[in-house]
Amino acid sequence: HALRKSPWQEFHESLASAAERLKASRPTAVNLFWAVDHMTSLVKEAAAAGLSPEQAAARMAEEALTIHQNDIDACRSIGIAALPYIPEGARILTHCNAGALATGGYGTALGVVRAAWEAGKYVQVYADETRPYLQGARLTAWELHQDGIPVTVLCDNTAGALMKEKSIDLVVTGADRIAANGDTANKIGTYSVAVLAAHHGLPFYVAAPANTFDLNITSGDGIPIENRAADEVLLMHGRRLAPQGVTALYQAFDVTPAPLIKAIFTERGVVDPVGPDVVRRVLTQG
Repeated sequence: HALRKSPWQEFHESLASAAERLKASRPTAVNLFWAVDHMTSLVKEAAAAGLSPEQAAARMAEEALTIHQNDIDACRSIGIAALPYIPEGARILTHCNAGALATGGYGTALGVVRAAWEAGKYVQVYADETRPYLQGARLTAWELHQDGIPVTVLCDNTAGALMKEKSIDLVVTGADRIAANGDTANKIGTYSVAVLAAHHGLPFYVAAPANTFDLNITSGDGIPIENRAADEVLLMHGRRLAPQGVTALYQAFDVTPAPLIKAIFTERGVVDPVGPDVVRRVLTQG
């Protein structure tokens, strides 16, 4: 959009502004940074090659479609890679939305669920509601219901009780950024679920494409965590939930340490066990 509106002499400033605005919208999610940087490099190459703004815009549109298809293909490969880890009839807990609505059209964590369902494993899903925006209740549950996959929405604080009752077999989540050692950032509350799973002896899995890994960050301590406005917790549809004068803390993400993660499913293979050496080996395959 920035390119279409700007002549070449204003191109660099306009594109840089648009890119920074996009990156600032989700500082934790590295996939967005990858896509923005990739498209920015593509346009710079087009300018250096002497293409017109219209030609550069057409090349960007074509590349965007390619990225979209590659993401779908990667998610399907992630699901296939995960199949040996998902037993028939598994009761799977997931946290936040990592499905078709969050990716190119198939999903990472939900791609694992879909692949298992398509393979005839007849899994069922417990979807944490994921407060305060309820992505699990509004998005994950909707997707699975549309596909005819059994899904039950949970209050976020119910997972531990179900694990204790032996009603959950495993956990699969997506990821917004994964450090070189396997530490993984995801929707706030994921860390708590991972700790609960470890306490109850349940495998905790992460599903993510290779471009979710940030090998420039050695551990989760270096992953920037997005802090969002307090009113996103204190208000619902404009109505205040807490007394005036009360504050709220809304860290949108948390980091699950690698030792709590049994395996990470990627389109290039499975990181198992999770650690820096295996991360690098798997990412360099393909």
